[in-house]
Amino acid sequence: MTAALLVIDVQNDFCPGGALAVPGGDEVVPGINELMTAFGDIILTQDWHPAGHSSFASAHPGKGPFETVEMAYGAQVLWPDHCVQGSHGGAFHPGLDTAPARVVIRKGMSPEIDSYSAFFENDRATPTGLDGYLQTRGITELVMVGLATDFCVQFSALDAARLGYKVTVRRDLCRAIDLDGSLAQAEAAMAGAGVLLE
Repeated sequence: MTAALLVIDVQNDFCPGGALAVPGGDEVVPGINELMTAFGDIILTQDWHPAGHSSFASAHPGKGPFETVEMAYGAQVLWPDHCVQGSHGGAFHPGLDTAPARVVIRKGMSPEIDSYSAFFENDRATPTGLDGYLQTRGITELVMVGLATDFCVQFSALDAARLGYKVTVRRDLCRAIDLDGSLAQAEAAMAGAGVLLE
């Protein structure tokens, strides 16, 4: 098979009750587990921040969550502390079947730079290694599901399309933060890049 399933950031902190909960984030878990049976190659991504990460509002005195600051690589939304390495919040949702995954790509591990995309950190240049893995496996097509549609799913889909993959985003198996209309903007950007939105 030349298609792989990319399951993005289905972690406790992005589900109801978590530090950066995506509305309905846990609703996608049963459908994702079911979809896994159709794929031989399954890749999971995991937001995995060191404590005190530069994308946390708590690392910027006087700033609050969802404010924006300028970093060396451009604008950065500041988030509540979330998905800290080794924490309960950083763990995969307990209902997610992680057994079939061939690879787990951990991102956001560099203290000074955030990473939304499964392919590159937010400087748009530092690779995670996912592209190389997919190439060695002969993967040319990606189906993406997970959290959140307007951030990590969108950035991953745009990078994958730019790298030449055929990309489908299953909107029924994604949920969005929708920060000031960010979902509509994300869907327009993905459609404009040739990503199939199902």
